[in-house]
Amino acid sequence: MSVPSSPPIPLHLAVALDGAGRHAAAWREPGARPAELFTARYWADLAAEAEAGLLDFITFGDGLALQSSSNTAADERTDRVRGRLDAVLTAARVAPLTRRIGLVPAVTVTHTEPFHISKAIATLDHVSRGRAGLRVQVSGLAHEARHFGRRTAPFTDGELHAEAADHVEVIRRLWDSWEDDAEIRDVATGRFVDRAKLHHIDFEGRHFSVRGPSITPRPPQGQPVVGASGAGEASYALIARSAEVGYVPAHDGDGARAAVAAIRRAREATGRAADPLHLFGELTVFLDADGPAAAARLERLDARAGLAHGDHGGHREHHDGDGDGPVFAGSPGQLADLLLERRTAGLSGFLLRPGVIAHDLPAITRSLVPELQRRGVFRREYRADTLRGLLGLERPANRYARPAA
Repeated sequence: MSVPSSPPIPLHLAVALDGAGRHAAAWREPGARPAELFTARYWADLAAEAEAGLLDFITFGDGLALQSSSNTAADERTDRVRGRLDAVLTAARVAPLTRRIGLVPAVTVTHTEPFHISKAIATLDHVSRGRAGLRVQVSGLAHEARHFGRRTAPFTDGELHAEAADHVEVIRRLWDSWEDDAEIRDVATGRFVDRAKLHHIDFEGRHFSVRGPSITPRPPQGQPVVGASGAGEASYALIARSAEVGYVPAHDGDGARAAVAAIRRAREATGRAADPLHLFGELTVFLDADGPAAAARLERLDARAGLAHGDHGGHREHHDGDGDGPVFAGSPGQLADLLLERRTAGLSGFLLRPGVIAHDLPAITRSLVPELQRRGVFRREYRADTLRGLLGLERPANRYARPAA
């Protein structure tokens, strides 16, 4: 008698949205809508496309300076997209126009105050009815520090990520500083809030001293989902201590496996080994009907932007010529093969960066998603109303609330 095989483990899938796409020449492609990059309608359309594809969430890119082709300094280039809308405000504008997909803006915490970020993300969670997340970033760049004038670079990688961990801890405590039933709203008695259910957090650390409470009631999710990127020991420690989602470059199986193992070890060292943690592989994608067509399109884009390129056969994988992330060019079927193979490294999902949003976002939602559905590894409908629900994360208890009698 044969033993029935276990059903495939569902794959989590998200897309990272920034400008016209990850590629430097994306804004010059047909359908790119460069005149609309700073309009609400453009971002609403992208969110609607991603939600139609049943994706777990979308991330909104952000930063503290104009984009640059250098990882360490500003540039003076005028042939590439420069400028962004505020990620949190963009997500809040999109929220009422979507129903199920998670909304995860990036926030650079190095020069921002946790009190401000806590209420901004709590507000996003309220207006989206429980679909907010936060992608934590750090910055050690001198030209970004000069925008604020409060301290000078350089900062060590360890200092930046230790400060970010404290930043997240303050944010989380502020989210809990209102108990779930702190609002009474009793018109007859004139009591709107139960003051005993608002709590001072009294955080005292090396980087912050915050009394609280927040001015925003506890978010619908209790704690919106916090994520951070990992590319080294300090960032792994931040994910281990502070995040529910970690993002790692999906360069190859061995590299992803090593990153996953390092983050899990760091998580265990913090005493949080039993707490749920999703690790997503990051990958820039160029999708076409077949591998040669995708490779040819990427080479044409590279040539237009003055970037180096090289052919790697049926589909291409290489480092991003305008950054340091891995790049895939091929068919949706080839990408599905790659994602399922790479998942064996311990990844529970993938954050895909469309090389050209106008072309590659619909290719993800209308070609890759159906391919993954045919293989039985991706949902055919949304089964949760919150981002925590989509990721299988329970709503956490409030740390300040007294246990029920």
